[in-house]
Amino acid sequence: MSEEIRRLALGSGARGVVARCRDFTLDALTAWQWIARPPGDGRQAADRQYGPGGQHGKEAADEDPDRAEAAEDVLLMVSELVSNACVHAGGPSELVLRRTPDRLRLEVGDGSPEHPRRRTATDPALPGGHGLLVVERLARDWGWEPRPDGTGKTVWAEVPSPLPRQLH
Repeated sequence: MSEEIRRLALGSGARGVVARCRDFTLDALTAWQWIARPPGDGRQAADRQYGPGGQHGKEAADEDPDRAEAAEDVLLMVSELVSNACVHAGGPSELVLRRTPDRLRLEVGDGSPEHPRRRTATDPALPGGHGLLVVERLARDWGWEPRPDGTGKTVWAEVPSPLPRQLH
């Protein structure tokens, strides 16, 4: 089984890192035909396609709804994992996307050796602390592992690849 890997190196303290990681992921999902190429580039294109509150824009009308939903889930998980690295681990060092025919694995590396802690939601209405709960709900599996060079950890999440597009 072949694996395609896309890697985005990130510097600590980089501004706009969540948007940059979402754009990188959106480009990969488009190249892998999870979604059609949005008009234009970057975050504005993602905003047009996914709209406020996750509503599909006109550009997404021709999308396969299952693929579009899977892409939205992936973009949300990337945002949550990268945000967690920013808040709890001094920022992400890299984002890695590993794709095989049956799954996509998202990996966010950071410099902290501390394992991620899922918050127990005593009051789900309180802001913050829901990132890993969201990832847990959307991912087929998730976890973390120490980096082989001892410089922190990698938090990962896996989702199944959408079914191949049907030819009409």
